[in-house]
Amino acid sequence: MPIINNLIEIERQPKINIHNLTPQIQDLIALTSIINGQVLIFSRHTTTALAINEYEERLLEDIKVYLQKLAPESDRYLHNDLHLRENIPPDEPMNAHSHLMAMTLSTSEVIPIVDGKLGLGTYQSVLFFELDGPRKRTVFCQISGE
Repeated sequence: MPIINNLIEIERQPKINIHNLTPQIQDLIALTSIINGQVLIFSRHTTTALAINEYEERLLEDIKVYLQKLAPESDRYLHNDLHLRENIPPDEPMNAHSHLMAMTLSTSEVIPIVDGKLGLGTYQSVLFFELDGPRKRTVFCQISGE
C-alpha cells in the first residue's frame, strides 16, 4: 500500500484565523493514484488546530468568539510569566490563551478517501485554526491506500 507524505504551507494573519484546507488536500489526493484509502492531516504547531465543520462566514465568526470566551487573551496565565521561564527564545509571545484554545480542538483528523475524493459530508470542510498569528505554518498530510 503506497504512503505519500506532503506538507501544506499556510501563512495567516494576526490573531485567530480559520482556513479551509479541503481544496488543498483534494489537490494532493488528485496527484496520487490512490482511489480508496485515507488521509491523515496533522497540525505541527502547539498554537494551531484542526477540525471538521462547516466553512460558512458567520459560523466562522461565531467560532472565533466562542474560542475567545474559552480562553480570553486578557486573563492571567502562568505561561505568560516569561521572566520566570527558562530557555525561552527572545521573540517568545505571551500566548498561553492560544495554547489553551488549541487544546480544546484537535491536532489531527483522519478522513476516508472514496473514489479518489475526500469522503466528507455535504457541508463538511477540513478547517485549520491559526490561534497565534501571524506566522508561517505547516500541516502534515499523509495519504495512504490503493
